[in-house]
Amino acid sequence: MRILLMGGTRFIGKPLVQQLLAAGHQLTLFTRGRQPIPAGVLHLSGDRNVAADLAPLQGQAFEVIIDSSGRTMEESQAVLACTGAPSHRFVYVSSAGVYADSELWPLDEESPLDPSSRHAGKACTEDWLRQQGIPFTSFRPTYIYGPGNYNPVENWFFARICQDVAVPLPGDGSTITQLGHVDDLAMAMARCLEVDASINRIYNCTGTKGVSFRGLVAAAARACGKDPSTVEMRSFDPSCLDPKARKAFPLRLNHFLVDVHRLERELAFTPRFDLDAGLADSFKNDYGLQPDQKVDCSSDALLWKN
Repeated sequence: MRILLMGGTRFIGKPLVQQLLAAGHQLTLFTRGRQPIPAGVLHLSGDRNVAADLAPLQGQAFEVIIDSSGRTMEESQAVLACTGAPSHRFVYVSSAGVYADSELWPLDEESPLDPSSRHAGKACTEDWLRQQGIPFTSFRPTYIYGPGNYNPVENWFFARICQDVAVPLPGDGSTITQLGHVDDLAMAMARCLEVDASINRIYNCTGTKGVSFRGLVAAAARACGKDPSTVEMRSFDPSCLDPKARKAFPLRLNHFLVDVHRLERELAFTPRFDLDAGLADSFKNDYGLQPDQKVDCSSDALLWKN
């Protein structure tokens, strides 16, 4: 199929391009042109938020449009204003961050949404696609990790473990979170194009199990080749931070766990990576390639003073 991929040269885009090319699809990438362009694709360079840069898309027709970089409804609308609706599918990378806080876990795809979430624009995009009758499939990952991750998720833990400094943990470290490997997300996105049941469906897409913060540190230690019992974990009072803050501590301070049974059932999908294997892959193919890098962790001390 003829596919337009908005993005494609960073993080999610890299394994997704590999999956789609291996399946024999014809790819056009629209990126800012700051990263190397993979062989075998047509590349259009521009900023998607500049109307003039989208002009090369005008009048082009695609069977599939994959939007891996859009954050608002207006961003996706601007693309479709040029290309028209895809004849087969619009595939969207949304976020499990659209869900409201809850006392019931895990969250499924029908759980209440948070209109004040910083990801609310993604939920608005899903609603608009459905209202317009555009065939779509949307994926709501929790924390995505893996080689090339430009967000401070696993590398935040790797840095502290490798430098033998204490790892700050909110409270007793029993809060449950959930991570999904980037290759598994890419595989699910490519898979949905072959499954008619996934039309006009939204899928939570992440690992099949949650993990406590303490368990995440232990898994990260194993990925770094260290004995988890030798890693110091130091508790801080989580009330000093915003519950969804990702600066002083990289993960939400409340539970964050979703149900992936719909994805497994309708796409006949099983993730390749469990957490230990996925973190080992990320360390080996990313953080571990720069063994002498140093990360300044001195600001962690402020957590223990509050």
